Amino acid sequence: MKPTLFLLAAGMGSRYGGLKQLDGLGPNGETIMDYSIYDAIHAGFGKLVFVIRKDFEQDFRDKIISKYEGHIPCELVFQSLDALPEGFTCPEGRTKPWGTNHAVMMGEEVINEPFAVINCDDFYGRDSFQVMGKFLAALPEGAKNTYAMVGFRVGNTLSESGTVSRGICGTDANRMLTSVVERTKIQRMDGEVKYLDDDDQWVATPETTPVSMNFWGFTPDYFGYSKEYFKTFLADPKNMANLKSEFFIPLMVDKLIKEGTATVEVLDTTSKWFGVTYPEDRPAVVAKIKALVEAGEYPDKLF
Repeated sequence: MKPTLFLLAAGMGSRYGGLKQLDGLGPNGETIMDYSIYDAIHAGFGKLVFVIRKDFEQDFRDKIISKYEGHIPCELVFQSLDALPEGFTCPEGRTKPWGTNHAVMMGEEVINEPFAVINCDDFYGRDSFQVMGKFLAALPEGAKNTYAMVGFRVGNTLSESGTVSRGICGTDANRMLTSVVERTKIQRMDGEVKYLDDDDQWVATPETTPVSMNFWGFTPDYFGYSKEYFKTFLADPKNMANLKSEFFIPLMVDKLIKEGTATVEVLDTTSKWFGVTYPEDRPAVVAKIKALVEAGEYPDKLF
């Protein structure tokens, strides 16, 4: 069974208004998402599932889904504030979505096979899809609790325009994930990659230190764990009182690792991540994509 690619697109409208996030950066107006989907198809993924907000369904179907029809089957699922377990209601005044893991939960009805989760606006690179596709395709039928994460080398994920926020990963001798610590300020200084620690000290870390860029691989049992733990998350009064609290993927993964329920293999990749973290990044991203096309990595027109 071919794995599915699950694309997190529900934050689009809120951050950029409409579908402006789908900025044309390629030579023929291709978006970053177009390159991810092209790479995923070539890495053996067999279906796309997008999680979006219901209010821009038609716009999304017309502008986005129509491009991929005929290339790969597509499904849409919807994230909403009131998609909550029985007995819970959305707090008054909350407008922020419930976070990335809540978005993932929306795929339960349409995903019955191993699947990868990515952000729509990150350029992950061909090799990252190859390593994840290979991992998911090799899982035995009915596999459970055997997950993966693409661990990008931190030196391949920096911005030239300022500091970046990354989840720095701890691994054991078998490259299994042991921890993800969010570092909100990472940059290259004096020829070294450094992050600001909890004591406001800059700490050097090797260029090859794996970081999480929200590229995960799961089997469908993950939905059941998420459903149960989301109830625990909502039952915590501080999460309901804070109108910006979010149910993130690393929160769920960390719980499963710590209690020994699941393992997460950190897959090394040579891919260089890039994205538009700052407005000033845009010209560099356009130039990088142009260089990849000119080098023959991608065709001039993807779809």
